[in-house]
Amino acid sequence: MRRLGLVSAVCLLCLSGLANAQEQCTMPAVPLERQLRQLYLDLLGRPPNMDEYRFVQSKGAITQADIDELMSREEYYARVKGYHRALLRSNVSASVYDNGDTRVQTTNDGFAPLEARGNPQARTRGRNGLGCDHYIQQDNCNSQFQDPHLEGTSKMCRDANGVPMPVSVDYDTNIYACTTLPAADCAAAAAAGLLAGTGGGVSDKLLYFCDNRRVGANLVPSLCLPDPGKPTTMNMTIETLDAQGRVIALSNPPGTTGTSFNTLDRCDLSLGLQNNVRGNYVTKRGCLVREGVTNAPAPYWDKNGGTVVACAIEAQDRAVNPVTMESCETNRFMSDRSCGCGANFRRCGFNGTVNGTAINVQQSRINAVNEEPLLITDSVVRNEEDYFNILTTRRSFLNSTLSEFYRERQGVGVWAVSPPTEMQAMPAIDYTADPNTWVEYTRDPSASGVLTTPAFLYRWPTQRARVNVFYEAFLCKHFAPPPDAHLPPADDACNRENNLARRCGCNYCHATIEPTGAHWGRYGERNATYLDPSRFPRYDAKCRDCALNGNTNCDGECGNYVMQALDGDGAASLGLLKTYLYRTPDEEPNIAGGPKLLVERMLQTGDLERCAVKNVWADLLGRQMTVQEEGLYMNDLTTKWLAEGRSFKDLMKLIIATDAYRRID
Repeated sequence: MRRLGLVSAVCLLCLSGLANAQEQCTMPAVPLERQLRQLYLDLLGRPPNMDEYRFVQSKGAITQADIDELMSREEYYARVKGYHRALLRSNVSASVYDNGDTRVQTTNDGFAPLEARGNPQARTRGRNGLGCDHYIQQDNCNSQFQDPHLEGTSKMCRDANGVPMPVSVDYDTNIYACTTLPAADCAAAAAAGLLAGTGGGVSDKLLYFCDNRRVGANLVPSLCLPDPGKPTTMNMTIETLDAQGRVIALSNPPGTTGTSFNTLDRCDLSLGLQNNVRGNYVTKRGCLVREGVTNAPAPYWDKNGGTVVACAIEAQDRAVNPVTMESCETNRFMSDRSCGCGANFRRCGFNGTVNGTAINVQQSRINAVNEEPLLITDSVVRNEEDYFNILTTRRSFLNSTLSEFYRERQGVGVWAVSPPTEMQAMPAIDYTADPNTWVEYTRDPSASGVLTTPAFLYRWPTQRARVNVFYEAFLCKHFAPPPDAHLPPADDACNRENNLARRCGCNYCHATIEPTGAHWGRYGERNATYLDPSRFPRYDAKCRDCALNGNTNCDGECGNYVMQALDGDGAASLGLLKTYLYRTPDEEPNIAGGPKLLVERMLQTGDLERCAVKNVWADLLGRQMTVQEEGLYMNDLTTKWLAEGRSFKDLMKLIIATDAYRRID
């Protein structure tokens, strides 16, 4: 589909004076059919069909009207979107990591609840990958006792703040070795003397380590003791007894070394506290505790609406932990048993089938984020606007996935994206609507075309990466040290300079990269959040005070600020927003101006126009512009394109009209 113009190269030799000046470059006319095929491939991405061949043959020529008609087809716009997809490398599939911790899944036993089974369940239920109890209703938890000897005579279904408490307990076979007992249940095993233990004593000495384990819908008694095949637990033979002579803890002998823990307490429904902080519930080591199920409003991805059955922890919709007041709108929400998935499960995702329809929430978001910048470029091309509006416009598009994502503040713990405008100004599209339908809207004044979309910010996660791709894609420039670059001796203090714009060797590139990167200084790195000056001022005294007191985390509130003194500049900048570190007074306006200011400056140099010409030339001719061709065509093309208003279609037409394009055979 791309042709290398050998004949064109011969003619360029003539034009460049390398052949006899008297010789004339005479070129055979390219057949009409080949011209047509070339145009169709370049504009529509396919060859003409027989009817299209016959139509042009009947006319005897390809006219400008024919080219305009091709450029009005949806195939052409799809082709142009493909061009910009490659130019922007618009794909965040590998940039937004989702390990499934915030996903819920369907189940098919008991009450068949929706449940999460990720790593955070190690804190809420005792082991990662563990679900809730599918057979007990949370708010009727005393209707069924699986292990009365472990659960007591009355369970607390919820604490004083309504947080769901465990309703059943099991021993963790990652730590304990469980042996099935020939009895109906643990009570029968005790009566039969199966729980006396090796040291004799009462017949139910090991009653607290008997576990009625669920096998399908049935409960089967098992004796669970520290696993003798694992170094940490193989020597746990020291017993601690209660007043009735029953074992309540097993320990290693005094002086045992090389183990990660030395004691295991009996399991029950009680929970511990992390760092003795009220409200920060944690499970006992080796104990699997499950809450029950409850009804909840249907999740946003379910078109049927109504209610669903869900695990009681996931069904909650608190904004904060009711005791510690820690936010549930951060990635910690899944490991806090008081948070839950939020209203209509907005904080959680899903990958499965609902009534025969396959749903993958994360992939739908990735697809929508990838498509947004392409729709921005498509709208500029369709409207035949100034091409560089793709870098500055506030216009953008939402589908059902993105509308609900922004309006309901979804994706906590996986995505970090700021809503692009006020909620009331954002189109409201129900999540279950067709995701292929897009609605135009206007973003906040800080928006700058494709350069501030989540696709661009996530795909290029640092200020330096964003500068690099901007230079490559829109200025056709690459960062590389000059041929005569050299480094000072290894012991030179310049090598230890933290400011890369001044560090020897690095400064060849970073003297440009650092001040240019400041244009993205109000955008978070490795995310797509906008650091609004009203919430993230240039300087925060609270962050400074935390840093001076050694609290470099400042309770999680100062991650965007300088909190450690790595050098003299850092020591003088504690409490300063990181993006302002090492900035000169001339560079600070770049932060306020954003990417839009960068584009405006580059438009004054002509570099953006020249690069666009090179890019489209390479796309249409299948190769880069040669030095000779730059001399022949560049000034003429850029001048004419600027005079005609810089629309993308006009640029393509100008290149198609060149001798170099028409000579390709």
